Amino acid sequence: MLKLTKKADYGLMALKFLAEHPERLALSAKDVADAYGIPAQLLAKILQQLTKSGLLKSHAGMNGGYALAREARSISAFEVILSIDGPFFITSCTKGKTGCELGLSCTIKEPLARVNETIAGVLKSISIQDLAEHEQPAARVHPAHGLVSLTV
Repeated sequence: MLKLTKKADYGLMALKFLAEHPERLALSAKDVADAYGIPAQLLAKILQQLTKSGLLKSHAGMNGGYALAREARSISAFEVILSIDGPFFITSCTKGKTGCELGLSCTIKEPLARVNETIAGVLKSISIQDLAEHEQPAARVHPAHGLVSLTV
């Protein structure tokens, strides 16, 4: 089953929370962790990683914390996941040049690569602003591919 890591979930939740509170110059890791009931120490590490990748900016000092580095509509779910988990693949045979033992006899490598590209495309089309604007997930059919995706 294809699923996100907890770290990626927490990263998306944190950026969503920041997008929902644009009136605040910065929010601490504790603010975000308390809002969702997630471990503050783990979230702090995730926020540092997102800062290092340029998706967040950090502010030091008494009222310090984290803020989005760009507008929420310009940050995609794909970027967040990539920043935290690195490249994702639905199967190991699509991971670069190493290939698999089946080599030329494999009949599913290319179709699975297309599925992987489609999933990446859907994640690239979902912005943090989209996440912030929707409370309840609703299934929808992706018009270009006939795939069901979640709008959150």
